[in-house]
Amino acid sequence: MKIQVLGPGCPKCRQLEANAKEALRLLGMNDPVEKVSDIREIMKFGVMMTPALALDGKVVLSGKVATAAEIQSAITSAL
Repeated sequence: MKIQVLGPGCPKCRQLEANAKEALRLLGMNDPVEKVSDIREIMKFGVMMTPALALDGKVVLSGKVATAAEIQSAITSAL
């Protein structure tokens, strides 16, 4: 699964990245978390508010720092 955190690198973006890594750890997955900070790349996703989380190229969360549990749920739904 391709997991991407979209955001310019602000504290909220870093927290979302940490929560995504924790969700993966709790699920027993070793997939890498890619950080997308280039604003042009973020705009290609149609994201208007960061941070955002994309799974396999599809934005599933935007504009908030999701908890590890919320991310786990999103990943499980996407599988």
